[in-house]
Amino acid sequence: MNTSVRRTIFLSSTTLLLCTALTGPALATETTPAASPSASASADDPVINTAPPEEPEESISEIPDDTAADPTDEPTDEPTYTGKPQPGESTNPADCSPAHGVYVPTDQGKQYHHGVGPTNSNYNGTSRTARSTFTSEVTGEVGVAISGDLETSVNTMLVKIKAKFNVTVSAKLTAKLGNSISVDTPAHTTTHAKYGVYRLKHTGKTYVVHQNCTSSPEHTVVSYSPYRVGWYLWES
Repeated sequence: MNTSVRRTIFLSSTTLLLCTALTGPALATETTPAASPSASASADDPVINTAPPEEPEESISEIPDDTAADPTDEPTDEPTYTGKPQPGESTNPADCSPAHGVYVPTDQGKQYHHGVGPTNSNYNGTSRTARSTFTSEVTGEVGVAISGDLETSVNTMLVKIKAKFNVTVSAKLTAKLGNSISVDTPAHTTTHAKYGVYRLKHTGKTYVVHQNCTSSPEHTVVSYSPYRVGWYLWES
């Protein structure tokens, strides 16, 4: 009888140990894994927007690369003088040669995204948040665009903007093929992603100073200059 009792206790202990061994890994699997870093929380692209990128408010013209660094020559048409000495009025005329264009920045606006390549989209039709990964499909350069006539070189304008607002803008930036970003897409939502270049808006005054120190009437020019490369994200 004592032998029979010992066998029962031995079998029960074995069974208990076996159940514990089988149950352990299952409990570990059910623990919540560490969250993966979200690209939407990065310093470069912190915002997932609710609408596509805004377009510039003005009608703008892209500046060709071959003219971006060239100084502005003397205008073909003689400008109208307003309240300033006419040529020949002084026996000892001032000399402001060579003639040159002037740009004076007056205001800094917001950033506008200029896309390179197609817009990528991913619809999450599930009832849970899903991960969406987007990859740029082309390489492209984005340069300066302006509204109005700039009377000096683009490089001169960029230097003046940096000095005035303590911000670095470029004549052009390149958005490259193969750049990827991953973001969370909520349930029953579409995430859209466009890769490209953010351009910073500036407003300034520009005019020409001639060799005899007379100047043309100043006028306003609005510029959109490359500021940084990155993704623009929005949901719908």
